Amino acid sequence: MKYVSTRDTSKTFEFKDVFLKGLADDGGLFIPKSLKKFGEEEIRDFQKLNYSELAKKIIYPFIGNFMSESDLGKIIDNSYSVFRKDNVVEMVQIGDRSVLELFHGPTLAFKDVAMQLLGNFYEYYLSNNNQKINIVVATSGDTGAAAIDAIKGKKNVNIFVLHPDNRVSPVQRKLMTTGKYENVFNIAVKGNFDDCQNLVKSMFSDKNFSNQINMSGVNSINWARIIAQSVYYFYSYFLVKCDDQPTNFSVPTGNFGDVYAGYLAKKLGLPINKLIVATNQNDILHRAISKGSYQAEKVSETISPSMDIQIASNFERLIFDLNNEDDVQTSKDMRNIKEIGNYVLDNQKLNKIRENFLSVSMSENETLEIISSVYNKFNVVLDPHTAIGYGAFDKYNLSGNNIVLGTAHPSKFPDAIFRAIKTNADLPNELMFILDEKENYDMIENDVEKVKQHIKDRL
Repeated sequence: MKYVSTRDTSKTFEFKDVFLKGLADDGGLFIPKSLKKFGEEEIRDFQKLNYSELAKKIIYPFIGNFMSESDLGKIIDNSYSVFRKDNVVEMVQIGDRSVLELFHGPTLAFKDVAMQLLGNFYEYYLSNNNQKINIVVATSGDTGAAAIDAIKGKKNVNIFVLHPDNRVSPVQRKLMTTGKYENVFNIAVKGNFDDCQNLVKSMFSDKNFSNQINMSGVNSINWARIIAQSVYYFYSYFLVKCDDQPTNFSVPTGNFGDVYAGYLAKKLGLPINKLIVATNQNDILHRAISKGSYQAEKVSETISPSMDIQIASNFERLIFDLNNEDDVQTSKDMRNIKEIGNYVLDNQKLNKIRENFLSVSMSENETLEIISSVYNKFNVVLDPHTAIGYGAFDKYNLSGNNIVLGTAHPSKFPDAIFRAIKTNADLPNELMFILDEKENYDMIENDVEKVKQHIKDRL
């Protein structure tokens, strides 16, 4: 499979380039030059597979000559051996909808599903090519911990994680900052997640710097994460499949990566009806899909911090689709978003979006009420992000199989849970130790030159 940038389709790339770079040199996102849909018979055969076997079938066509099918199988088996569930995820029925629990990995968030795989991809590549790589990643809470767990202790790779100071939950932060690994560096930035994300993008754009440190990225823009996440859409579809009923997914999302993975699954042939983009009051995606206005506003601090984002990086891939894969127009649109802070979708583009997507925005009070209601009715505790996804189905009367992506364990957000139901959601026993561990991170201003110097000083 060949890849192109959303901002320049004249050059093609191999999976190796896409995986290691994360972001194209022109600032665009990588996308397959063409996709081969699975046939109905192939998809029916997928139903017989366990999670790891299914992952091999879906991921292998995307990675070309990066590794053999046999090596991929070993890496997938190794990556998913650290999950608390044999089949990685678990489906639970809560009322009239299903919740796909994606948080049974080592850092209690859906990010583990892709990140464990990426960590082992790096190890495989570096051991075979005798190279050193420095990963720089921004996190709104969960990505950082998942990336650290996947990279910690591995040879020839360092990881620098930027998180917004005082804008992630204490448990999220401790999952990142209590490790004792020489190749892990945590940076608290005086700003919000968008500031952290912009710092990382600026460092990628500085070719002298990024080439000097051999920089790589594992944020949700990395295509390897998208393909890994598309697997659980297939797997969950088979768990609830009813032949004469449509299947809909509600996806808590801030950066549009997880829901884009569902869109990819649909493009690969999975018969998904609608994907609901479920957001908190930082609702740029909801405003774009419902009103056609993709305009950044001030980021509000909420009880669902992983969605405290205004510029959704993966939305560029959808803009590329809406532009009928016109790279020149996509470049122009992205430049306007950066310089003017606004992008207007006309009715034709909105209608095209609505063939696949719906959207919902939830206030803080609504989120707390959903957590409380689900707990009182079903004795199940939802984290704030999953609660937003759960409540999204109340806004639309969608018949069929309705699946909510459960993106994080409730214990990661103790303050929000206590506010909602006046009780605590405990960490799994194997992670309780982090609460008393000493933290290790550096505080840096929102200044790209200072961050770059900090990184160089540690290499």
